[in-house]
Amino acid sequence: MVPSMFIPGIEEASSTYEDIWKQRDETENFQQKYDAELIKELKRGEVESEIRIQVDDLMRQELKNLKAALQKDMGKKGGKGSAKKKGGKKKDKKGGKKGKKDKDLTPDRTIESLYEELVKEGILVQYPKVKISDYMGEYSYLGTTLRQANIEPMPSLSDVRRVVTEYGVLPMGSQTVHETAPHVKSIMIAGPHGTGKRMLVNAMCSELGANLIDLTAENICGRYPGKAGLTMLLHLVMKVGKLLQPTVIYIGNAEKTFIKKVPKNDMSDPKRLKKETTEDNQ
Repeated sequence: MVPSMFIPGIEEASSTYEDIWKQRDETENFQQKYDAELIKELKRGEVESEIRIQVDDLMRQELKNLKAALQKDMGKKGGKGSAKKKGGKKKDKKGGKKGKKDKDLTPDRTIESLYEELVKEGILVQYPKVKISDYMGEYSYLGTTLRQANIEPMPSLSDVRRVVTEYGVLPMGSQTVHETAPHVKSIMIAGPHGTGKRMLVNAMCSELGANLIDLTAENICGRYPGKAGLTMLLHLVMKVGKLLQPTVIYIGNAEKTFIKKVPKNDMSDPKRLKKETTEDNQ
C-alpha cells in the first residue's frame, strides 16, 4: 500500500506546534490578540523572496551591460566571425509510438441512449437503498489483547464496515480524499454465503448515489455475444461510467474468473472478462 499523503501535512502541523505554540504562555491572552513578532517573521520571508527576484533582475542587467562593455573594449563586433556550417536538417523523429487512444464506438449517440441501453439489457441495475450503518456488527474488544500475544485477530464486522467506508465511499465521495489518499482501484469482498457482501455493495452505492453496473458472469451471459459484442459492452460500461460518475462496477463470484477448469454444467462463461480484469489491475 502506498503511504498516505495526509502524513506529511500532519507531521508539518505537529512540527509547527512543537516549534511555536508548545512553550508559548497564552494564559494572559484571553482575547487572542495577534502576535506582531510572528507576523513579522512570516512576512519577512515573503519580502525577502520578492526583493531577491528584483535584485536578480538587476544583477542580470548589470552583467549584460558589463559583457557589452567588455566586447566593445576588445574590439569585437557582433555579427562577424567565422561562419559555421549548418548541418543538414534534422528530421523530427519521435522516440516512440503514440499511445493508442480508445476509439469511440458510439460517437453519434447520446449518453442518455447509452444509459437506456444498459438498463434495458440488465447491465445497469437498480439496488435497494441501505446505509453503511445498517451493516450491523460490533468492534472486536479482544483484538488488542490478542495482538499483545502475537496473535492476529480475525477482522470484526465493525472493521469490515470501516474498511469499506475508507476505501470505497470516501475516495469517491470526497474530492480531497480522492486526490490525497492512496489510490485504490478495486475492492474484493470475500466471505461465506449470507454474510452481507452484496449488502455492502448496495450500501456503498446508496451512500454515494452511484450507478451500479453488474458484470457478474451470470448477468452478462448471452448478452453482447462474441468478441465484438464484448468490446461494445466494455465500451458502453466505461463511457457511461466515466461520464456519469460516481459508478460502481460489481462482479459477483469473481473467483470463477480465474478457475482453471470450468465445470461442464456452468454455461455462464465465467472466464469471459479474465483478460480485461487482469489488465486493468496491473
